[in-house]
Amino acid sequence: MSIEVLTLILIGCILASFALGAPVGLALGGIAMGIGYLTWGEGIFNLIPTTIESSYFSFILLAIPLYIYMGQLLTRSGIGDAMFNASQMLIGRVRGSLAISVIGVCSMIGAMVGIIGAGIMTSGSIALKPMLERGYDKRLALGVIMAGGGLGILIPPSIPMIMYSATTQNSVGRMFIAAIVPALISIVLMVAYVIISCKLNPAKAPLDTGSEAKMTRKQKVRTARDGFFSLLLIVAVLGSIITGIATPTESGAIGVFGAILLANAFKRFRLEMFKTSGFETAMLVSVSMWIILGASLFSNFHMLSGVQNMVADFTHDLGLPPIAVIILLQVVMLLLGFIIDEMIIVLMCAPLFTPIAVSLGYDPIWFGILMILNIEIAVQTPPYGFALFYLKGIAPPGVTMMDIYRSITPFILLKLCVLILCMLFPEVVLWLPNTLMGEN
Repeated sequence: MSIEVLTLILIGCILASFALGAPVGLALGGIAMGIGYLTWGEGIFNLIPTTIESSYFSFILLAIPLYIYMGQLLTRSGIGDAMFNASQMLIGRVRGSLAISVIGVCSMIGAMVGIIGAGIMTSGSIALKPMLERGYDKRLALGVIMAGGGLGILIPPSIPMIMYSATTQNSVGRMFIAAIVPALISIVLMVAYVIISCKLNPAKAPLDTGSEAKMTRKQKVRTARDGFFSLLLIVAVLGSIITGIATPTESGAIGVFGAILLANAFKRFRLEMFKTSGFETAMLVSVSMWIILGASLFSNFHMLSGVQNMVADFTHDLGLPPIAVIILLQVVMLLLGFIIDEMIIVLMCAPLFTPIAVSLGYDPIWFGILMILNIEIAVQTPPYGFALFYLKGIAPPGVTMMDIYRSITPFILLKLCVLILCMLFPEVVLWLPNTLMGEN
């Protein structure tokens, strides 16, 4: 069987399994093993132990449960609320201040947990109702929560970045540092959009800051303290990586320890919260591990069948310049983001597309950041971006899917501008890691 026919069969089986609602990890692994048995015979099953060894016995992947556990502890202890209150108090009496606070909080929550859903669910549950009650435009309120939540995979530490580094054998630390400048540009553009749109149309947001304006001096000091120490934890986690004090996995352990200390210091630590965070982390990690195994089996089988040569020959036969090939790969990942989540896209596309980008003379860290930016856009793009349904799940009954579709459109365009900027000017991505860690 030719690799072209095999690829079409694999893609068709994946789409069919997703349409039937099959578990993603089991579907990917089952399809690889089933078709592999029909084409290779019993030898395909030798792929299972080698894939388990390479996927599960990786020190890098140990960071995933640590970062997820840190995020669970911080959000369940109420420290996420403290960050929101501190951000709101700092911004003060500015039109659209609550929307700006949401962007700031989503950025910090994203830095804590590294996944999209946590930022959307946490910020949405905290801020959506107050924003609507204070007279904020529905589309603006929904848009900033959705767009800010998407920063969870761009702001380090990021779970998809860890997965990309593990599957392509690249430095996690360089990935984390390379993402800082694109993340800051994204935040600045979103804040600028909120300020300008509210200035042009004051009806979008009131000036009233609500209860924050009525805080006593003691309440303000406590709020500022909570917000400062929460931010300090994020700086400690990322700073330990940048300075070389700790590996990304070790910094995850620092984050967990710091989250427990903060919860105790703020008198928010409860045994039940500790247990619930642990159980929730175990569930999320279990799901992630099955997805990693299934996607790794699928990717390994496909690559051993010769798909890399097929893609390389295809791009060569098209006669496209290197940057056009990169754009073509971006389009493929964008389309994948309409039907599957960020972790699966990374596990499927990173080992397949990164060698092609490197063969064209591009830096793998640069290509990895483009992949993360692309996925951030894809999973939020109407009508099928799966992240849209996170927000719908916590939105009030009056919010329709069409409201959510319209709310995210301007922010998607802003993020697309960041992707294009990083694509055209690689130094936007590579300058900081090269400066701090030296060139590869």
